[in-house]
Amino acid sequence: MPASGLQGKSACGSSRFHGVCMNIANRIVADVPIHMLIAEQAALHKHRMAVTCDGISITYGELNMRANRLAHRLQRLGAGPETLVAIGLERSIDMVVGLLGILKSGAGYLPLDPSYPRERLEFTFDDARPIALVTTSTSRSSLPGNNMPIILLDTDRQSLEQEPAGEPEINADLDALAYVIYTSGSTGRPKGCEVTHRNVARLFTETEHWFGFGSDDVWTFFHSHAFDFSVWEIWGALAYGGRVVVVPYLISRSPSEFLNLLVSEKVTVLNQTPSAFRTLIDADRRAALPAGSLSLRYIVFGGEALELQMLRPWFERHGDAKPRLINMYGITETTVHVTYRRIEWSDVEQGRGSVIGSPIPDLGIHVLDDARMPVAVGEIGEMYVGGGGVCRGYLNRPELTAERFIDWGPVGGSPRQRLYKTGDLARRLPDDDLEYLGRSDHQVKIRGFRIETGEIESLLAKHHGVNACAVIARTDGPGGEARLVAYVVPSETPATSSQLREYLSRSLPDFMLPSAVVDMAALPMTENGKLDRKALPAPAHLSAPIVPDARDALEQQIAAIWSRALGVPDVSISTNFFDQGGTSLQMFAVLSDMQQRVHPQLQMNDLFERPNIKALASFIRGNATPQRAAPDGGQPRARQQAEALARMKQRRQVP
Repeated sequence: MPASGLQGKSACGSSRFHGVCMNIANRIVADVPIHMLIAEQAALHKHRMAVTCDGISITYGELNMRANRLAHRLQRLGAGPETLVAIGLERSIDMVVGLLGILKSGAGYLPLDPSYPRERLEFTFDDARPIALVTTSTSRSSLPGNNMPIILLDTDRQSLEQEPAGEPEINADLDALAYVIYTSGSTGRPKGCEVTHRNVARLFTETEHWFGFGSDDVWTFFHSHAFDFSVWEIWGALAYGGRVVVVPYLISRSPSEFLNLLVSEKVTVLNQTPSAFRTLIDADRRAALPAGSLSLRYIVFGGEALELQMLRPWFERHGDAKPRLINMYGITETTVHVTYRRIEWSDVEQGRGSVIGSPIPDLGIHVLDDARMPVAVGEIGEMYVGGGGVCRGYLNRPELTAERFIDWGPVGGSPRQRLYKTGDLARRLPDDDLEYLGRSDHQVKIRGFRIETGEIESLLAKHHGVNACAVIARTDGPGGEARLVAYVVPSETPATSSQLREYLSRSLPDFMLPSAVVDMAALPMTENGKLDRKALPAPAHLSAPIVPDARDALEQQIAAIWSRALGVPDVSISTNFFDQGGTSLQMFAVLSDMQQRVHPQLQMNDLFERPNIKALASFIRGNATPQRAAPDGGQPRARQQAEALARMKQRRQVP
């Protein structure tokens, strides 16, 4: 059943003219903050299962009680409305308890991913100034925050049980801060988006008529809590009385294991970036599960552009009736999702582009030209979004907020309204659909994360070995996936590509590291003296090819797997996987492929400890027994995740 705090109609009409797309509806606004929706579910269904992780589940009653106790502790530490509490830990039941407990204290949460570089986490701490940190003993060493109160949800469990179990007293305000999520910034300074309870609560009421979510639904919590897709995953499930299945990090990076989880947990609502779903399609094809094995009702895409042709193998196996595939364009500044578009087999057959549909009923999308005037149907313009999902702005960045959140007067003398300038290009099609056409600036999305290439360029330019540089996303490699490529004009004391990637890895998360670094004598310029990004060549056109040096059939087999994952024709058997442009996501794809083709019991630790083909092949030849995964259970899996994340942060120090 829908949460009892959600009221109103869900019918809407639409009115469209020129470049303006506005849905007009009776506003459906939840009358209570997010945490009170979950408290209502706990009161109604105390014994219903709320959260599952690694075979362990807790009920709504237990979730609510544990969150209440944490909230009482946080309030004594100073938490309350308009304060922030940082939370950084491995994916677990504790994470959901921690997020809910922070909201129940009246504070907003500041998500910190322990896999991010220390320097970036320290910037977030210094900029947001949280009053406390919630974490666990396994993740504590990866996080800053030495000069503030720290709650360890595992080792402090006994003392937390002494806190009151009842609902904490706070002033429930829909306009209070719910969370601050940081996104990439073009000047090298990430920016924190301030999102309120009202922004989030209306997201579910305004989309209710499309999905009909209920207490029988099982959702995956797949993404990092520092990525706003997680807002939809966690609070969507709990607000409707459903069950959240927390996907441990290692399983989220193993498509075959994740597919097994979808089957065993009878997941009905799956949220994926297209990049992640592409690997799941391949795992589904290899597994050849019997019909009816999956319980999925909806697969919701978000985070990056969806290329419809990639869905062809899925539709060939499953059709388009169940599950329904939904494309939802969205931005952190407009609270996760902006549009809705069901994708059907006919869309793929017709070769349609990245269609994103129509706006959520309480949002409006305006497609405007450079003078901020509406464009005609078929013409390309920039999307501006207004309505209930538009967040407050950027934390501590009034000038940037004023630049990106504008006051706009539509045609026809209608009242002025506040819009967010997205930087995304689109055009209205004759059938009233919107087609996404990429960025108007140099911002890109890689694996669902929004990246300002200027942030990478700013950091690269500070290296003593770089005179000039440019970073772009290329999609002309195998599979058409976006990959970052850095172009560097070396100084008199040049650095190798490995040295530059290692330098960047100290400050940037894995998804922001270039897959290739190309040396240039000079950067190409247009006639106007601006960088000619279109003239920057693909890396393969400049780089000397790697001489294949595999010595036997095993090394050749591993090299072929690496080559497919990296999207290059040849790989070296003696060079570190990450120094050949690999990412952690690609490493997990390699593991899945090698388990299928080379060694079924190979584990991720084996690859991290032997990150070149020569060492890995030697390990397999020696008949060594690969390390087995820790048995299922809360703490072993949590420790395994923390260790894997630590290895990723140190991966370039591995010999």
